[in-house]
Amino acid sequence: MAQTLTLNTGQKIPQLGFGVWKASEGECYKAVRTALDTGYRHIDTARIYGNEVDVGKAIRDSGIDRSEIFVTTKLWNSDQAKAQKAFDDSMARLGLDYLDLYLIHFPVTKTRAQAWKDLEAIHKTGRTRAIGVSNYMPRHLDELLSSAAVKPAVNQIELHPYLSQNELKTYCESHGMLVEAYSPLAHGQKVADVSLKPMAAKYGKTVAQLILRWSVQKGNIVLVKSVSPQRIAENFAIFDFNVEPADMGVLDGLNENLRTCWDPSQTP
Repeated sequence: MAQTLTLNTGQKIPQLGFGVWKASEGECYKAVRTALDTGYRHIDTARIYGNEVDVGKAIRDSGIDRSEIFVTTKLWNSDQAKAQKAFDDSMARLGLDYLDLYLIHFPVTKTRAQAWKDLEAIHKTGRTRAIGVSNYMPRHLDELLSSAAVKPAVNQIELHPYLSQNELKTYCESHGMLVEAYSPLAHGQKVADVSLKPMAAKYGKTVAQLILRWSVQKGNIVLVKSVSPQRIAENFAIFDFNVEPADMGVLDGLNENLRTCWDPSQTP
């Protein structure tokens, strides 16, 4: 089973999460059911993904007690001026009584400040047990923290050995926020990195498992995504080995600031 980390709210969050970006209707339902059957207990979705209904149904149909599953969804950019309604709509689609984590998906310049205040109000009702952000850089966090009544529990960012984001990670952790790593395999661009095959073979693992394990040992929450039952199982099988310090050093040296998703560093 995946190990857990502790948020600044005191909540336990499974360190390995299952994401559903780009998973279509029906396909998403099957993938989430497979993930839950495999042992995942952390599901990450978003309004913009268009599959909250499938996620909620898969959770209900799994037979697993709701309290055992950590669920995240996100406030989309165009909804930031109406965060309460967006949250209510997401909850209706999910069909859940409460959410474990609600995130601002991107730091939209004109609306993010009020959106955070609205998330704080939602959090106060208890309908979401934690709130956080995604794609925030240090300057966005400086702005938020200057007036926040509630500190974000997490910052969800693209992170992998080829985009290690060390400065941002240090900033977040120094302010009590955990880092959630999305696209931890660089959108699959590096899973065939031949330079890592000997190292992966030493541990009896695939290159993908090696890269995921690196992120786990760095203390990140790691969000994996697949609709393939084989890959869903493979991505989960990363808690039965440890990458040795020397090999961690080699992986640390792979950073090339490779972004495979959007770049928030230019957002004022």
